[in-house]
Amino acid sequence: MCVQGMAFTLKERQILGLQGLLPPKIETQDIQAMRFQRNLRKMSDPLYIYLMGIQERNEKLFYRVLMEDIDALMPIVYTPTVGLACTQYGHIFRRPKGLFISIMDQGHIHSVLDNWPETNVKAVVVTDGERILGLGDLGVYGMGIPVGKLCLYTACAGIRPERCLPVCIDVGTDNETLLRDPFYMGLYQRRDRSQRYDDLIDEFMEAVVDKYGQDTLIQFEDFGNHNAFRFLKKYREKYCTFNDDIQGTAAVALAGLLATRRVVGKPITEHRVLFLGAGEAALGIANLIVMAMMEEGMSQADARKKIWMFDKYVSGVGVRCVCVRGGCLFKSFLDAVNVIKPTAIIGVAGAGRLFTHDVIKAMGCLNERPIIFALSNPTAKAECTAEDAYSLTQGRCLFASGSPFGPVTLEDGSILIPGQGNNAYIFPGVALAVILSGVRHISDTVFLEAAKTLADQLTDEELSQGRLYPPLSKIREVSLQMAVKVVEYLYAKGMAFRYPEPLDKDAYVRSKVWNTNYESFLPEIYDWPGVSHSPLVD
Repeated sequence: MCVQGMAFTLKERQILGLQGLLPPKIETQDIQAMRFQRNLRKMSDPLYIYLMGIQERNEKLFYRVLMEDIDALMPIVYTPTVGLACTQYGHIFRRPKGLFISIMDQGHIHSVLDNWPETNVKAVVVTDGERILGLGDLGVYGMGIPVGKLCLYTACAGIRPERCLPVCIDVGTDNETLLRDPFYMGLYQRRDRSQRYDDLIDEFMEAVVDKYGQDTLIQFEDFGNHNAFRFLKKYREKYCTFNDDIQGTAAVALAGLLATRRVVGKPITEHRVLFLGAGEAALGIANLIVMAMMEEGMSQADARKKIWMFDKYVSGVGVRCVCVRGGCLFKSFLDAVNVIKPTAIIGVAGAGRLFTHDVIKAMGCLNERPIIFALSNPTAKAECTAEDAYSLTQGRCLFASGSPFGPVTLEDGSILIPGQGNNAYIFPGVALAVILSGVRHISDTVFLEAAKTLADQLTDEELSQGRLYPPLSKIREVSLQMAVKVVEYLYAKGMAFRYPEPLDKDAYVRSKVWNTNYESFLPEIYDWPGVSHSPLVD
């Protein structure tokens, strides 16, 4: 009954048997949105629960309000608030969202998929909950991530919500707290790391394609580092799949680095990039940076010499340098900065404030415009704050973060707006393009194209404000333009299988975008003019 609440017309109420079950007033969606927005302004702590409740009751109203105030609401439905929601998922649980597949369902996954009510699914986001943001193993509590990602599929790129399926695969958890939590909603067992796990993922992939088609997009999300890389390698040539933590993060980071060209005045081939962290995000970003350098004429070997990686390890003797040119030991990350003299440092370690004041000051001494990307999520895991990055470099640094930071006022009164390197700039637009093109396999070159498109959409005025990405308020248009460019690329490279090829790619993409207007529930009624219902009489 609550599909559109009090916006049902009088005829709809009478025909659908709703008369008397709703107050007499017939409201417009405008009034409903106004009430929703006013309630949001009054609330503080339970915002996530309230927002998700509206999504369950009135999907179109939820997406309208989300799209109209995406600057304020994206951090709630996605990072960083979604991380907190995941840690408390069993405690705030209202009703299930998405499909839960247990390792106990092995051999029967197709029949589990048959229980999902929608039959025309085009996009699946799946997690096994092992590495949720920077929070670690949350088991089935990680379902909040696929749900949040698919919210952005719809809000940012207009992908129809009924075409989206969030999935959480439960093979247990190694989180001791959850194993003792009476409200935990998954299997009370240690994470299964045997061959059964691999067999389960194989069966899942085969079942999805068998039920929904070879061109069904399957996005892997927040798998552990080892599994993320090997599944991407294992499935990328067989299925229409990508890993957002590897490829989406890579594209948004590269886009920020490409945007700095207009400030520092040097091509990407002249950068030396030092990573803090050597997990899936770092390796994905490094791979795409190397591809971008190669596109500008540099050899792969020379491009790799521009990349350095560091990863902490529990030994008490310092920081290990995992470098593409061979191992090397430094006493500290600061020591590495002073020796390597990077033009850019990129933090993806998820270990908190490891871009210390000394590190930031060193970057400011080494570079006129130091590039500092603190990309770890959620906010508490970021390598430094925007305020520290700007103030310790006298406003000279080019800064981006994974989670949002507010504007920073410098001593001279100038205000800088930090860029948020949010994957939402990438994956919704890429997903829309992939779905509309009928792609069977997704190449890394697609994400290189997406990164260049995103960088090109940043205006000079936005860049002067300190931004390295367009404002989130423009993300719908950013996503649609990206989808158009990627669709053009996919057809030009012979990767698209949707025929006939649309002549006007921009018009084609925009014609497929879902909108939040209410639809009539009345049956179609029409006359048969001139038709007689009596027998013909001579």
